Amino acid sequence: MTRLLTIGYGAVCYVIFLAAFLYAIGFVGNIVVPRSIDDGVTAPLGEALVVNVLLLGLFAVQHSVMARPAFKRRWTRFVPKTIERSTYVLLSSLVLFLMFWQWRTMPAIVWDVTWMPGRVALWILFGLGWATVLLSTFMISHFDLFGLRQVYLAWRGIPYTNTEFRATLLYRVVRHPLMLGFIVAFWAAPTMTAGHLLFALATTGYILIALQLEERDLTATLGDRYRDYRVHVPMLIPGLHRGRRRTLPGTTARPA
Repeated sequence: MTRLLTIGYGAVCYVIFLAAFLYAIGFVGNIVVPRSIDDGVTAPLGEALVVNVLLLGLFAVQHSVMARPAFKRRWTRFVPKTIERSTYVLLSSLVLFLMFWQWRTMPAIVWDVTWMPGRVALWILFGLGWATVLLSTFMISHFDLFGLRQVYLAWRGIPYTNTEFRATLLYRVVRHPLMLGFIVAFWAAPTMTAGHLLFALATTGYILIALQLEERDLTATLGDRYRDYRVHVPMLIPGLHRGRRRTLPGTTARPA
């Protein structure tokens, strides 16, 4: 019974994540969804700025703090390790839904690309950004990243082992293609409003800070293998390093 509850819980968390991911695409792109980055709660500018910053800050704190190894060691005293990742995914998704629900519109136009080829190019970049995010998760271990592998192994009664990560495909080009995809998707806006600009600036700043923390953890875990990887593969900007790219023998790391 416990095994069935575990895998059921993991599956529900994953479905909620998928809903949050798909809604995020509509939210940022103002596509289909009832509330989006430019069609949220109407509020005075001061209130909108404060509320939106708090919502973004809440996500940043939750997402980063719960990803740190020290927090996980304490957290798993209360939450079984088999569902720790699923719980992390669930809470991240719920915080995102809170932001989607309570986001305040800041409609002032920062730029508006009226040249049709330019608008089309930006929409293509928007789509490529989100595609890069999704594809990057499968280049490492999508199901481990979102907790499904952990609950499946628990259901089968098989001890969990860390997945092997190799620098393949996009991970040979940049160390964090998933985060690069987010940045591209957030900034590829044919019409950039003040609210969208705040979102793009805050999330980009958060990504740059979070990557420093993540790389510190990866270096502590993998040692010289990750240091060598950092020397030969740039963090976010393709072609920044001229060193010969290498495929690591295999690591046990995954993005937070």
